[in-house]
Amino acid sequence: MLVMGMIKEFKEFALRGNLIDTAVAFVMGASFGKITSSFIEGIVMPILSMLTGGGNFNSQKIVLKEGIPEVKDAAGKVITKAVEEVAIKYGTFVTSVIDFVVIAIFVFLVIKAINAMKKKEEDVAEAPAEPSSTEKLLMEIRDALNKK
Repeated sequence: MLVMGMIKEFKEFALRGNLIDTAVAFVMGASFGKITSSFIEGIVMPILSMLTGGGNFNSQKIVLKEGIPEVKDAAGKVITKAVEEVAIKYGTFVTSVIDFVVIAIFVFLVIKAINAMKKKEEDVAEAPAEPSSTEKLLMEIRDALNKK
């Protein structure tokens, strides 16, 4: 009985439109994220790399400790284990920050446009409608009676 009630409630929720709107927004957001990343990585970052004199900006880093490759003897036995490089990869971070800023600006502009459209709709809805011919006639009668 409880399960049937939950299923009915979920069905009402899903068909109300909120879930569908959210799913569409999620898919659109994911697609926009890919477009933005492609724009940043393909256009913005090469220009930024050229201005800063570097190659691939994503590979920019500050090495704190150099890595050591694995050393093997002739028989293939490991003599010295490999040590991974320790580095601060600031290029990837800067790219992510630029991605975020571009997306934030775009979302701000979209929300601003939506709010402007909503305000126009509210202004139109708030504007008083012109009285109908019946209402005008009743107002004339009222005014005539008030004069007497």
